[in-house]
Amino acid sequence: MKSVKYSKYTGFDWGSLSLEDLLNKLSDYLLQSGFSNDRYGYPQAGQDHNLQELRDAILDALLNQGLLPDEMMGKLMELPPEEQDAKLSELVDALVQKLLQEGYISFTDESFPEQEAEFPGQGFEDSEPGQVRFELTNKSIDFLGFKALKDLLGSLGKSHMGRHDTRDLSSGIESSGASKSYEFGDTLNLDVSATLLSAVQREGLGVPLNVDYRDLMIHQTEYLSSCATVLMLDCSHSMILYGEDRFTPAKRVAMALSHLIRTQYPGDTLNLVLFHDSAEEVPLSQLARVQVGPYYTNTREGLRLAQRVLARQPKDMKQIVMITDGKPSALTREDGRIYKNAFGLDPHVVGETLKEVANCRKSGILINTFMLARDHDLVSFVKKVTEICRGKAYFTTPFTLGQYLLMDYMQKKVRTVH
Repeated sequence: MKSVKYSKYTGFDWGSLSLEDLLNKLSDYLLQSGFSNDRYGYPQAGQDHNLQELRDAILDALLNQGLLPDEMMGKLMELPPEEQDAKLSELVDALVQKLLQEGYISFTDESFPEQEAEFPGQGFEDSEPGQVRFELTNKSIDFLGFKALKDLLGSLGKSHMGRHDTRDLSSGIESSGASKSYEFGDTLNLDVSATLLSAVQREGLGVPLNVDYRDLMIHQTEYLSSCATVLMLDCSHSMILYGEDRFTPAKRVAMALSHLIRTQYPGDTLNLVLFHDSAEEVPLSQLARVQVGPYYTNTREGLRLAQRVLARQPKDMKQIVMITDGKPSALTREDGRIYKNAFGLDPHVVGETLKEVANCRKSGILINTFMLARDHDLVSFVKKVTEICRGKAYFTTPFTLGQYLLMDYMQKKVRTVH
């Protein structure tokens, strides 16, 4: 039975603050990809997902990002400085507790079980609150993916949320093709006008009009194909170098694409492959927690793993969506050792990578590449990949990546041939 908890009115309605708005403000902090790490790739102090860092991020959202309403901010400013700090601390604690209760975060430190304390970090002397680590739950990841998708589609304007069309026709519900004679097993999506016209042509105009089995004509529809997609995401160190975080926007796009497929294309599948010195398949549920990995870019190993993943999918259409900003600079040899060369485009690395691209084409796998850099050598390499696999290449930025990728996925349509 649902219960209502009453508390003393203090002039501040903390419960009116939206957790969804809070998560939206915290998205940059929650999805951080290692951009705050030092030049050697190690996290700087205070960059972990711990309770104190979460409190600091919430406080920043309240005071600097407009989460706290003007009326409440005005009341807060009327208080003495020491009372302001106490009220803000109380509010931050209440919001963290609410995030925990609503299932948006979970604490990973077993020394702070929920049932033993009303709020983790209070009533314990063994550890400092800032040492308590937390992680996002699937509920948070799903919400952040929905928000990313909503923001991206809003920037695109009105878009047709259809399905993937092919050159084949089937008998369905929506009419889009020329009529055909009914055959056993077809959906009886009857074209009344064509059926009556066939009967008139056979018997002549008269009453009653005898409609025979052979007169039945049905509408044709576009055959809607399911699609298996592997998102290859470059997490080499270059994705956070040169003064720009390219990995966090790529993660946001991946989460938005996952939400789009799950809600609009339920017959499609999406798998995630990260490539760096090597390559690994990562569950989509872990995407928000992924950070930039080792330094080099083993594109060939990523393509190999993506092909193995797609081989498991019995789909009509198979594609690889590759997001990268760098040249291939590593190869995995047969004995497991990794050959690395970050200086220029190594002909050996490029040649082996292009061989793997050719293998994708032989397997009927399309590769669409989204390049976050425009160096002359990289452009030539991407054009070669596109030429071999007959895919598409987009030279974009972290700010426009989502628009290009989602539009490409949603508008992958082929004109119907009758």
